[in-house]
Amino acid sequence: MEKLVHGDQAPPFKLHQASGPDVALTDLQGQRAVIYFYPKAATPGCTTEACDFRDNLARFQALGFSVVGVSPDPVEALQTFAETEQLTYPLLSDPDATVARAWGAYGEKTVNGQVTTGVLRSTVLVDATGSVISAEYGVDAQGHVARLLESVNAAQ
Repeated sequence: MEKLVHGDQAPPFKLHQASGPDVALTDLQGQRAVIYFYPKAATPGCTTEACDFRDNLARFQALGFSVVGVSPDPVEALQTFAETEQLTYPLLSDPDATVARAWGAYGEKTVNGQVTTGVLRSTVLVDATGSVISAEYGVDAQGHVARLLESVNAAQ
């Protein structure tokens, strides 16, 4: 999968949300957004990352960014995850990883010493027109949100 870089137009999508109407990239136009991809809801790393975004959501919003999480989980699993962890931003279901592939967030990775293929923990920032501001692939769940906030603050 080809990875997105600064200046690329983010590929369009329309996905089911854990609760509420479907969300499309066009729904986010007019605002900047953090689109993050994660492999599986309710796993330790994904929970750490999701809760970090939850705990820092007001800071992202103050900087003019909305936050959207995307995973291959079914809507029902995402809804349970959102309720359990009190996540207040959209979680979108990409069950066949079509969007993850289009956004470069799918490929080979090593999990517990085993090489596998799947969704790569990735974060893409898009501007109000849907152009990529930055894209990071294979990020660590721990500390990623804090580092992302630092880079966004520095760019303001």
